[in-house]
Amino acid sequence: MKLSRVFCLSLLLLFPFTVGLQAAEEKPATQSEESFDLPDGKEMDFLLYLPKGYEQQPKWPLVLFLHGAGERGDDLSLVRKHGPPKLIEKGKEFPFIVVSPQCPKDTWWVTEDVVALVKHIMQIHNVDKNRVYVTGLSMGGRGTWQVAGAMPNEVAAIAPICGPSDVSVVDKIAHLPIWVFHGAKDTAVKISNSEEMVKLLKEKGNAAKFTIYPEAHHDSWTETYDNEQLYDWLLSHELQADQE
Repeated sequence: MKLSRVFCLSLLLLFPFTVGLQAAEEKPATQSEESFDLPDGKEMDFLLYLPKGYEQQPKWPLVLFLHGAGERGDDLSLVRKHGPPKLIEKGKEFPFIVVSPQCPKDTWWVTEDVVALVKHIMQIHNVDKNRVYVTGLSMGGRGTWQVAGAMPNEVAAIAPICGPSDVSVVDKIAHLPIWVFHGAKDTAVKISNSEEMVKLLKEKGNAAKFTIYPEAHHDSWTETYDNEQLYDWLLSHELQADQE
């Protein structure tokens, strides 16, 4: 009888801990506002999303998202307007880390700064270094081309959306898996930018995928980021041994 009372008391003491542990495990993942000190002394603000169960897994894929010109500034709520950050705010859960920096007002993406941030994240978080991906829209589409050009052996795949072209990186990224998206009626960044990049890449032997939305204007990103196939495609790629 005494043993039974001891056993029941033990269960009562354990119950709050178990409930608290379950609550912690079931808590939905969110994106936090962070800041990174750049080598030149400036700061880069960014949103950081750590997936549910982050602590229970030693390595996670990393997706870098680069916004467009309209989200520049010093207000991180702007970065939540489009792409993965928008979906996360709506409750979407991704099986990878998402880093979404903010570009300062009146400037374009500085490749060296973005690369420094990515390498910092790779050092301090549980990142699978064979599965780092880059995507971005409009100005961030161009940033995607440029970051890949600066990290051609550290990026596993890229998905630039309606971005201005940068032909200077074609030779460097010709080996990468690439999926390009653009609206046929885009007047802000004409589709010829993506057509040029895809043409040059294919001349180098790259099998770049190219999705054209016949009726889309500049916003070709909403449909793209709402499509689960994009994330499945990214995650299907990882660095080969000869790229490491």
